[in-house]
Amino acid sequence: MDAHELTSLNDRDYEQIVVANAHLKHRDPDIWALLTNIDNCERTRTALVNVHQRTAATLRRRKTEREEFEQECRARGADGKHEWFTTRPEYERWRRGTANFHQMVQAAIAELGKARRANNHRVTTQQSAQAARESLRQLATAVQRHQAAHAKSGEIAGQEDYELWQLLDRLTLPCGPSQEPTPLRTMLDFYWNDVDVVTDEDRLRATAERSMRRAPAGRSSEFTGMPRARHVGNDKGLSA
Repeated sequence: MDAHELTSLNDRDYEQIVVANAHLKHRDPDIWALLTNIDNCERTRTALVNVHQRTAATLRRRKTEREEFEQECRARGADGKHEWFTTRPEYERWRRGTANFHQMVQAAIAELGKARRANNHRVTTQQSAQAARESLRQLATAVQRHQAAHAKSGEIAGQEDYELWQLLDRLTLPCGPSQEPTPLRTMLDFYWNDVDVVTDEDRLRATAERSMRRAPAGRSSEFTGMPRARHVGNDKGLSA
């Protein structure tokens, strides 16, 4: 049975599947996994609670009927007393079997409660992880824009700027089916940002950004240039 077949069952048939798999030793692990997953957990719990309540009501009703029958037997004297003791073993077998079934359903409800808490914890964890991932995306985007603004303006960046930009290459996130560590800059380039047509200005800015990332401190050597001999031709005789 697959997930689609299970969800398409009516309440009566669904309840029968739940009861057939309620006992730990007799259940089908694959079916129980479907019954307790986040999509079916509440429906399974409702089915078990209904069975538990009906069984409890049946035990109470039969107990009351048995007590009334006992009073009738006592009133009939020896014949009634004989009938009471004759029917007692059958009633006790039924009572023990039904009570055991009742306890088994109760244990399944408790087990389902653990599964429901685990599902809730998993959802909460996923939501927290998604929120943290989105916050990191926004932060990485802001850092990338800060670096692009520096590259466009041609201003000399400070050491703290280079250290900030290099975090985009150092910090990683798990990505893909194999959850490979992926740098934030790669996430920005291939997953988080829209891809636009690259212009000559964008290409020059990207080249400047790569140079900034490689710079050890202060500013890139590519933009440092050669020192000029400012004293040549100024009649100070320093070029001789």
